[in-house]
Amino acid sequence: MAPWLALLPILLLLLSMVVIGWSAARSGVVGAAAATTLAIFAFDYGTDGVSLIGPVLEAGFTTATILWIVFPALALHEVQTRSGASKRIGTWLTSVSDKPAILVLILAWFFALLLEGAAGFGTPVALVAPMLVALGFSPRRSLVLALIGHAAGVSFGAVGTPILPLVEVLPVDTRDLSFTIMLLHAMLGWTLASMVFRLAVSEWRTGNWVLVPLAAFLFLLPALGLAWLSGPELPTLGGALIGGAVFIAIVKWRHPASQPEINRTGEGVILAVLPYALVLVAILATRMAPPLTSAMKAFVLEWDVAGRFGGSAMPLYHPGTLLLLALAGSVIVRPDSRTVVSPSVAAAARRLPSVAIALVSVLALSRIMVHSGMIDTLASAAAALLGPAWPVAVPMVGALGSFITGSATASNILFGKFQVAAAEASGLAPLLGLAGQGFGAAIGNVIAPHNIVAGAATVGLVGREGAILKTTLPVCMAYAAVGGLLLMAMAVVP
Repeated sequence: MAPWLALLPILLLLLSMVVIGWSAARSGVVGAAAATTLAIFAFDYGTDGVSLIGPVLEAGFTTATILWIVFPALALHEVQTRSGASKRIGTWLTSVSDKPAILVLILAWFFALLLEGAAGFGTPVALVAPMLVALGFSPRRSLVLALIGHAAGVSFGAVGTPILPLVEVLPVDTRDLSFTIMLLHAMLGWTLASMVFRLAVSEWRTGNWVLVPLAAFLFLLPALGLAWLSGPELPTLGGALIGGAVFIAIVKWRHPASQPEINRTGEGVILAVLPYALVLVAILATRMAPPLTSAMKAFVLEWDVAGRFGGSAMPLYHPGTLLLLALAGSVIVRPDSRTVVSPSVAAAARRLPSVAIALVSVLALSRIMVHSGMIDTLASAAAALLGPAWPVAVPMVGALGSFITGSATASNILFGKFQVAAAEASGLAPLLGLAGQGFGAAIGNVIAPHNIVAGAATVGLVGREGAILKTTLPVCMAYAAVGGLLLMAMAVVP
C-alpha cells in the first residue's frame, strides 16, 4: 500500500497537467499539498514548524540558484531579438546555401542547438519553426524539425541549468556526470540528425546524405569534449557554436549557393554572435584555469536549519554570473544593443514569476517526498519490480518527467532523488542513474505539451498539437529505450 500512496502526489501532478490542463505552477502546488498531507498521515512526517518550513526553504533556495541562470539567459535572448541580432544570424545562415536539406541542418540542428544552449526553455522551437516555414516547409514539418533538432542539447540547455538539481541530489563531479550524459547522446544523437535530414528531403537518395554524419559529428564531438573539460555549462552552446562554424565553412566550400550570399561576412554577423562567444570564453576560463577556479569558488553562501535542511551556492562561480558579465560585455561593444537593454531586462523579469512559482511548487513536492521517505519507498518498489532490468527504464522516467512538467529541469527536480534511490536499490551506480535521468529528460522535450503548444502557436497550428505529438512520440520512445539499453551495457562494463 505504501508505494501506491507515495506515488499518489506524482499521479495527481500528472492528472492535473495532462488531463485537466492546469499549469505546472498550479499543479505543483496541488501536488505539494497532497505530498505534505500524505507525508504527515501515512509516513510519520513531523508537524513541527521546522519540518514543515524546511522543504519550502530548500525549494526557494534552489529556485533562486536556477533563476540566476534563467534571468540573464532570457535577458540575453531578449536583447538579441530586440536588437535584430537573432534575425541577422538567421538571415546570414539562410544565405549560406540554396539547398533545403543543408539549410535545415544549419537551422534545425546547429542554430536550434545554439539557442538551446544559450537560452533554453522553449526558445529554439519558438524561433526556428517560423524560420523554416519562411523557407517553404509546411508548418507541421517545421515544428517537428525544430522539436527533434534541438533535443540532443536539452540536457545542457540554458548554460547547464538542468544539471543543477541533479548535482544537488548527489554530490558527484559535474564533469563526470556531464560526460556520461553527453556520451549517451554522442552514441545516439546522430539518429536525430538523420531524422532532421530525412524530413527535409522528399527522397533520401536525392539528398547529400554524407552531410548527416558530418553534422552529427561536428556537434557531438565538441560537445563531448566540452563536457569532459568544463562540465555542464558548455556542451550544447559550445558544441553548436564550434560545430556550426566548421559545418558552414565546409558547406560554403563544397556546396556553394548558386546566388550571391547576403551579408556574406561582416561586422554585423560577428557582433551578433559575440555574446555567445563571450559566454564560451568566460566559462572555459573559469573552469580550466585552476587559480581562477579556486578564487571564484572561495566565496560560498551556505545555510542550515536544525541540521536537517540546508543548501549552498558559489555566486562568483555560478554560470548566471558569467552570463550576466558576457551580456554586459557584449552591450558595451555593440552600440546598437544599448537602447534595448532596459526593455529586454524588463521583459525577462516579467517571465520570472510564473517560472519561479512552477519551480518552487515542484521543488517543494520533491523535497517533501525526499524528507518523508516517500521517494525511497517508490524506488525500492520500482527496483524490486524490474530488478536488473531497471536501467532500461531510467531514461523513460526522465522523459515522463519532461512530458509531465514541460521542462527537463523540472523533470530532474521531480525524479532526481528517485533515480538515485532506485539505482542504489537495484545495484546500478547512482551516477549512471542520474545520467540516464538527464538523458531521458532531454528527449522528453519532443513530447512536452508546453513545447508543442508554444511552437504550434508560432506557426499557426493551434488546436492541432495532437498530430505533432503523434509524430514525435515514437521518436521519444525509441531514443529513450535504446538509451536505456546503452545504460545497462555501461553498467556491466568494468
